Amino acid sequence: QVQLVESGGGLVQPGGSLRLSCAASGSIATIYVMAWYRQAPGKQRELVAGITGGGSTNYRDSVKGRFTISRDNAKNTVFLQMNSLNPEDTAVYYCKADIRTLRSLRADYWGQGTQVTVSS
Repeated sequence: QVQLVESGGGLVQPGGSLRLSCAASGSIATIYVMAWYRQAPGKQRELVAGITGGGSTNYRDSVKGRFTISRDNAKNTVFLQMNSLNPEDTAVYYCKADIRTLRSLRADYWGQGTQVTVSS
């Protein structure tokens, strides 16, 4: 069994910052790419940022220069530092991890989601 647990969401004013965390636990052998997605009401889920095990990153254009993804491989945790937030960033944020288990089964696992609301 593998679990991803997110934390750090909340309500923030425009221009503010939040830091999301996502910790993976369970029968984990290897974690490959870890990523953050978001889904706003009435919209499709979209990729926000991703990071490989070696630290290579990619971002959607609308968050470049404002968001930073990072990971702590020793703790199986991925972070998303979000600065200069605006109302368009309001969404439920999900983490996803490509994981090979101790039984050599490889699959994508998702967290339960954390709400981020940007409003004055």
